[in-house]
Amino acid sequence: MPRFALKIDYDGGPFCGWQRQAGGLPSVQQAVEEALARLEPGEHRIAAAGRTDTGVHATGQVAHADLHKDWDPFRLSEALNWHLKPAPVAVIACARVADEFHARFSAVERRYLFRIVARRAPLTQERGQAWHVLKPLDLDALREGARRLEGQHDFTTFRSTLCQAKSPEKTLDEARVSEHPYPGGIEYRLTFRARSFLHNQVRSMVGTLERVGAGAWAPQDVTAALEARDRAACGPVAPPQGLYLTGVGYPEDPFTA
Repeated sequence: MPRFALKIDYDGGPFCGWQRQAGGLPSVQQAVEEALARLEPGEHRIAAAGRTDTGVHATGQVAHADLHKDWDPFRLSEALNWHLKPAPVAVIACARVADEFHARFSAVERRYLFRIVARRAPLTQERGQAWHVLKPLDLDALREGARRLEGQHDFTTFRSTLCQAKSPEKTLDEARVSEHPYPGGIEYRLTFRARSFLHNQVRSMVGTLERVGAGAWAPQDVTAALEARDRAACGPVAPPQGLYLTGVGYPEDPFTA
């Protein structure tokens, strides 16, 4: 059976997350699998690089699917996008890959973006696409707090109690903060890069960093929270609507050919 890699872009707002749910709640995985079933009748199960939570978005999710027909990748993506309508899900790239390729286990890097918009007025055009806060944040403090999270650590403090990972040890290769103009306010973009992340790790780190930027925490408090290895030491968990899975890295990019 030919195997295809799919790069998927979606608005997580209407979904309970990536993973198909037994109770029938709408998921991104279900939407893609049902589109595949319209092309090749039967049951389809696809695997993704990351299981995004309820309300989390993606601009570079990667999944793989095994099909009976050796589709032309462009025609497959076009057909899937037709059948995905009107769901806010789109296949933005498709490639034929080796049988050994696995969207999750072959990945060597995941990249996330978290958007925070500071302005007094409510968000309108991008409601549900960013975390809205009322007051500007201290960029230097944000950057210092983020720097303290980089490297190999025990991230128990920033790990959901529901996390099923065998170990809380992770290496955060990059944590960067940038500031950008936004109509009526300022946008802060926090980017994170690592081989893998714990459940809720990014949102937990961002919630803590927002407290630093707001002046409620000092940057060194991030180090203290990290070293506590205690979930109770974490700041508030950031809401899901600001989080985006922006990319997945592989030893060889399947979409460059």
